[in-house]
Amino acid sequence: MSVLPPPYAPLLKSALFAGFALALSACTTVQNSVPVINTTVTEPAPAPEPAVKAEPAIVETAAVDGDAAYMYRAMTDQNFQIPAIDLNKLKPQHRRTVVDYKTNEKPGTIVVDQPSRYLYLVQPEGKAIRYAVGVGPVARAFNGGDAIIARKAAWPRWTPTPSMIKRNPQQYGRYKDGVDGGPSNPMGARALYMHKDGIDTYYRVHGTNNPSSIGRGVSAGCIRMINQDVIDLHSRVKPGARIVVK
Repeated sequence: MSVLPPPYAPLLKSALFAGFALALSACTTVQNSVPVINTTVTEPAPAPEPAVKAEPAIVETAAVDGDAAYMYRAMTDQNFQIPAIDLNKLKPQHRRTVVDYKTNEKPGTIVVDQPSRYLYLVQPEGKAIRYAVGVGPVARAFNGGDAIIARKAAWPRWTPTPSMIKRNPQQYGRYKDGVDGGPSNPMGARALYMHKDGIDTYYRVHGTNNPSSIGRGVSAGCIRMINQDVIDLHSRVKPGARIVVK
C-alpha cells in the first residue's frame, strides 16, 4: 500500500456551461500560487484555472493491506494528527479492499457509484480498489457523467459556495472567509478537483473529519472519503485521470 506511512471561481462565466455551473451547490475552492494549497472562492473573481489536458492515468498495481487496523491506524501527515478509525463503527463493507470489477474503463480511471456509495479505482486484470464514500443528497449530488481530475491538493483550504451560505447561513455563514487546511477543515486531508472540458465543476473528491458520514447521503454535494482512504487514493491518482460518476 503506497500511503503514509507507508506513502495520502465564484461560478465561471462561460456561455456554454453557465446553466451547469449555476445548478451546482458543491464544496468549491480554486488554486493559489502553492500547488497543494487551494485559495478560496471570494469576490472579486480570480482568473480561471487553465484547462488540463486529459491524459491516460498510469497507476501501479498495489495490494491493499488486509489488516484493517493497520490501514485505518492513527497517523501523522504533514504535521497533522489523523486519529485512528474505530473499526467497531466502520462496517466491514466500508473498508478499503480489492474487488473483481468488470468495466471497459482503463486502469487508473475512477468510477463513482453514487447509489451504492462506493468509489472504484480501476486496476488491471479485472480488478479495482473499492472505497466507501459519502455523497450529496439527490438534489445536490453530481448529476452524472465524466470529468477529469485537474489537480490534487493536500490539506486544502475550504470556503463554502454562495449557494451553501444562502441555503444554510447559520451553518455556513461563519465560514464565508474560508477555513485553513487541517483536521477541522471539512475537506479533510486530501482533495481531487473535477473539471469538465476545462471548466471547474465545483465538485471534489475529498476527505472528511466525520467518518460516520461514510456510506450516507449527507454531504453538500461532493464525494467524501475517510481520511486514510483519500490519502491512499490521492497517492495513486495522477492529474488528467478520468472520473466517471454514475
